[in-house]
Amino acid sequence: MKKRFIAAILTAALALGTLTACGGSDEGAAPAQDDAPAQEEDSAEDAASVEEDAAPAEEDAAAGESESPADDAAADGEAVEAKGTITIAASATPHAEILEQAAPLLAAQGWTLEVTVFNDYVQPNMVVESGEFDANYFQHIPYLDSFNEEQGTHLVNAGGIHYEPFGIYPGTKSDLTTLEKGDVVAVPNDTTNEARALLLLQDNGVITLKDGVGLEATVRDIVDNPNEIEIQELEAAQVPRVKDEVAFVVLNGNYALEAGFSVAKDAVAYEQADSEAAKTYVNVIAVKEGNENSEAIKALVDALMSDEITEYINNTYDGGVIPFK
Repeated sequence: MKKRFIAAILTAALALGTLTACGGSDEGAAPAQDDAPAQEEDSAEDAASVEEDAAPAEEDAAAGESESPADDAAADGEAVEAKGTITIAASATPHAEILEQAAPLLAAQGWTLEVTVFNDYVQPNMVVESGEFDANYFQHIPYLDSFNEEQGTHLVNAGGIHYEPFGIYPGTKSDLTTLEKGDVVAVPNDTTNEARALLLLQDNGVITLKDGVGLEATVRDIVDNPNEIEIQELEAAQVPRVKDEVAFVVLNGNYALEAGFSVAKDAVAYEQADSEAAKTYVNVIAVKEGNENSEAIKALVDALMSDEITEYINNTYDGGVIPFK
């Protein structure tokens, strides 16, 4: 393109010299012809100047190119083959935020990541079961297994990405030793998360559960409640919304983050990183059975397990989200 542009300038300059030589009177013809070489030299110098000016402009354009992997590939002359769109349902925090960071990594491979945020724990599974979405990212394995059993769905784990320590957070009180009769503690009401909340309360001396109930524990399994507190069971997304009305709330990590809580700074108590509970409740990419080995899903999982995403998680969530590696 640069050569064509210079050639065009030279051609125009020569044409101008020719018109000057032919268009004058006989008296002016000779001088005009004598001036023609000088005009050509001037035109050549102008063209050289244009070429020299173009080089810095091209360097500036290269310096200002996007830093995304896809743009870097394009700058190197490598065409990125479009492979398709990956549709995924996710909770807002931290799942959709993490996916946003993974999108450029996938784009560099030719994948477009399309994320839709859901505010409940039911629809994200139903839209994957129906085939409307390729995958979801919001749940841990015990919840996934329980949902399949209860709803008759056929969802499988395509890869573990992170886990979120469950925590007890202050409401109207900030010290568990001040609990007294009539105080309310809010917990999630879905099967596995309620059990997890109750186990955490037990670990911190608030209640005692029947031996061996484990991940199937419900409020009916409480055998000792020395402070006679009330356990309020709410849909998980509703628990943080009552924090100003109850003594304490027991929250999933993502809802704690949405409520503005920091695990490290605000939790009265929380699952330790090396605990069996934390490892059990790893959040996964879930897909309909049979799709777990597709090229798109493998690319998605690999991107989410990359060093770039690990660094993002560690730098962003103050211990509330921990990469599963």
